[in-house]
Amino acid sequence: MKLSKRGEYGLRAMIFLAVHAGESALFPIGVIAERENIPERFLEQILLALKNAGLLQSKKGAAGGYSLARPAEKITLGEIERVLDGPLAPIRCVSQMAYQPCDCPDEAACGLRMAMFEVRAAVAGVLDRTSLADVAGQVRAVR
Repeated sequence: MKLSKRGEYGLRAMIFLAVHAGESALFPIGVIAERENIPERFLEQILLALKNAGLLQSKKGAAGGYSLARPAEKITLGEIERVLDGPLAPIRCVSQMAYQPCDCPDEAACGLRMAMFEVRAAVAGVLDRTSLADVAGQVRAVR
C-alpha cells in the first residue's frame, strides 16, 4: 500500500469534516481546501469520489458545501483509503479485494507473499479499526 496524494488529501479533508462537524452543517470546498492547504481543483475530484461512495453528502449553491454522510464513528480510515487508492495490499497476490496470482513457482510457499500478507493485515487492521471520530478526538485533544 502506498498512500497517494489523492489518499492523503482525501483523508485530511474527511478528518477536517469530522473535527469541525459541530461548527457548521456544510463546509464549502474552498474552506476545506484553504484550511487543509489542498489544491481546490484536485479536492473537487476527491470529494466527488467520496460522495459517490456514500461517504459524503453535498448541497450545491451559495449556501452549499460538504458534510459527512454518516456519523464519524461509522466511517473508518480503511474505507476512505480503499475508495481513493484501491486495495491496501502491497502486492496483488495478498489482496482481498483485487487478488491476482503472482509469478511465484509455488504461491503457497512463497516467503515474500507470507511477509506481505502480514504487512497487509497489519495496515488493514489499523485503518479498519480507526474511525474518523477516533482521529478527530485525537486532534481535539492536541489542540
